Amino acid sequence: MKRLLTGLQPTGIIHIGNYIGAIKQMRENQGKFDSYLFVADLHSITIPQDSQKLKSNIKSLIALYLACGMSPEKNTIYLQSDIEYIPCISWMLECNTYYGELSRMTQFKDKSQKNQNFSAGLLTYPILMAADILAVDADYIPVGKDQKQHVELARDIAVRFNNKFGQTFVVPEPLINATGMKIMDLQDPSKKMAKSSENQKGVVNLLDDEKTIRKKIMSATTDSETSVKYDPQNKPGISNLIVIYASFTGKTKEEIEKEFEGANYGTFKTKVADVVVQELLEIQRKYEEYINGDLIDKILDDGKKKLLEITRKKYVDMKQKLGTTR
Repeated sequence: MKRLLTGLQPTGIIHIGNYIGAIKQMRENQGKFDSYLFVADLHSITIPQDSQKLKSNIKSLIALYLACGMSPEKNTIYLQSDIEYIPCISWMLECNTYYGELSRMTQFKDKSQKNQNFSAGLLTYPILMAADILAVDADYIPVGKDQKQHVELARDIAVRFNNKFGQTFVVPEPLINATGMKIMDLQDPSKKMAKSSENQKGVVNLLDDEKTIRKKIMSATTDSETSVKYDPQNKPGISNLIVIYASFTGKTKEEIEKEFEGANYGTFKTKVADVVVQELLEIQRKYEEYINGDLIDKILDDGKKKLLEITRKKYVDMKQKLGTTR
C-alpha cells in the first residue's frame, strides 16, 4: 500500500476553509493509503511563539483531527518533535541542499520581505519539511497548489542524494485534489480564508459558538443583486457561500441554484448557517470528549514508538553512506 503523509502546524485555530479544503479530503482518503498524520510543531517555531499557547494548541489540534473523523486505527498520528531522528536527517539533507534553492522558495521570499529580522529557520525549514517526507519514505503528499513547490524541493533533494550515495529515498509525488474547494474570506471574498486574517469576522473557526457562526455567515459580504447564482467573477460573496453550502450538504451548485430560486439572500444565508452549525456543533461535542480524555497521549505514544523505529533505520543508513559513523 502506498504511503501518504500529511502535517499541519499547531498555530491558530482550524477554520472551515481548512476543514473543507484539507481535512475532509484526508478523511475520505482513510483506508486508501498507509496514512501518516503529524503535528508540525518544529515548523511553527520559525517565528516566535508563546510556549504555553503552543503546547495547548498541539493537543487542541489533535483533538480536532479526531473530532473531524480522523481515525487512529487508520492513521499513524505523531508529534514531529517527539521524533529526534528527523532533525538529524534534516541536517544531513541541509548539507546537500543549495542556498539558491531555498532563497527562491515563494513563502521565504514573502515572509522575509515582511520581516528583515527573520530567523535562519525561516530559510531552512523547507529542508525540515523534506526530512519529514523522506524520513518515512512517503509516496504522496496532499498539498494545495501553493505548497507544491515544497514537495518539488523534497523531490530534488531525494534525487540528488540517491544519485550521490545510492538508492536511499522514495521520490515523493504531490497529491493535488483537483476537485478540492477553496473557501474565501466572508468579509473579503477576493482573499482565501486564513488563520492570519486581520479581520476574524470573515473566518469561521471550528470551535466558534453557534451565535458567532451565525453572525459571521449572516454578515458575509454579498452584492446588490438578489439571485443565488454561482458566478465567482461577478458574485464572489454569494459564490463563496454556495461553495460552503455545497461542501456541507453534498449538493451540486446547480441543485443549490434551483433550491433557492426566487429566494432572497437572507433566506439563503440562514440555510447556510443552519448546515454549518449542525456539523460544527457535532465536531465540537466530540472535541470536548477528546480534549478532556486520555486517548491523545496514548495515540502519540504509539505514533512515537512506530516513527522512532522507521526514522532510526533511515538515519543509520544515511550516516553510513555519508561516512559519519564509527
